Amino acid sequence: MSYAHPAGLPTVDAMTPAVLVLAGPVTRDEVTGLCDDVRALLEAGGAGTVVCDVGGLGPPGLAAVDLLARLQLAARRAGGRIRLRDPDPGLHALLDLVGLRFETEGQPEQREPPLGVEEAVEPGDPAV
Repeated sequence: MSYAHPAGLPTVDAMTPAVLVLAGPVTRDEVTGLCDDVRALLEAGGAGTVVCDVGGLGPPGLAAVDLLARLQLAARRAGGRIRLRDPDPGLHALLDLVGLRFETEGQPEQREPPLGVEEAVEPGDPAV
């Protein structure tokens, strides 16, 4: 008996999130289909995260905020979450303004300080 190895690296494939590329201004009619796409990607993959590439989404506006909020809600209902790739600084600022927090690729997690940053100690501070 011989055993053929499956294609790819299963441990890596299960850890690699699916990517959904959002290009151009998205119309209201397309939002439902994109939410369905997020749910399908979460059900098909094992990582529990869908990366939304928003670099080509267009100028930041409330339509983009609404789209991302709906995608995040669809992902949460499916037991996952979305992570943003390449967001425009204006979109990032607009999301902060309306109180929506998204994980962004390439940024350190909130509980971890960025690499190379050291805390300063002022003279006279009590030792902890």
